[in-house]
Formats: sequence, C-alpha cells, structure tokens
Amino acid sequence: MATHNDFGILAEDLAVEYLRKNGYKILIRNFRFQKAEIDIIAEKDNLIIVIEVKARSTDAFMLPQEAVTKTKIRSIVSAANHYLEEFNKDKEVRFDIISVMPDDKGKLVIEHIDDAFEAFDAN
Repeated sequence: MATHNDFGILAEDLAVEYLRKNGYKILIRNFRFQKAEIDIIAEKDNLIIVIEVKARSTDAFMLPQEAVTKTKIRSIVSAANHYLEEFNKDKEVRFDIISVMPDDKGKLVIEHIDDAFEAFDAN
C-alpha cells in the first residue's frame, strides 16, 4: 500500500474519476481558504457539491466518514462560503463525503454519501 499521503492523493484521484463517470463536472480540487481545504468542488443538476474525500486502509478504528468532525464541518462550510463569494456562484450547495477503503481482497471501494451533512451541522 502507498504511504499515507500517496494513499490520500490516490483516493482523491479515484473520487474524481468516479464523479466524472457519474456526470459531475469538477470545478476545482484542493480549494484552500485560510487553514481550510475542500478536496473537490463539483457541479451537477444545478447544484454546487462540496466533497470531502476520506481514505482509510482499514475500518478497524472508525469508518472514513466518521472522521468528519464538527470542527472539520465548520472548516469546510467556511471554505465553501468563501468559494461561493469568490467565484460568484449563486446555486444551492450540497455537502457529500466520498470514502475510499479496501475490501477484504484489497480492491479499493468507493462509497459516495450524498448530502452527508448540512452547514448547520457545524454549530
């Protein structure tokens, strides 16, 4: 298995490939605002979709999506608001999580959780 950072990059690449195959238009990757980062911002069905990619080599401790804490949500929402203002986007926003984990045979499996959290979940 690749090192931690390499695995994260691979997971994001797989997520982008998955999203494109499913009709999403990738607007930007690794959007940064202050200390926050959004892994992927995409567009589909007249929505802006903010996507957090979580990768784990095992689910022994927690599922990847369980690592998206309230603090992380606040950070993502803040960065998303900045993105919308900076790029003058006036569309509804949805927050998704894509988790990438190996199955019992070592094949990487993508789980896409639509509408995983809402901006008010950060409070």
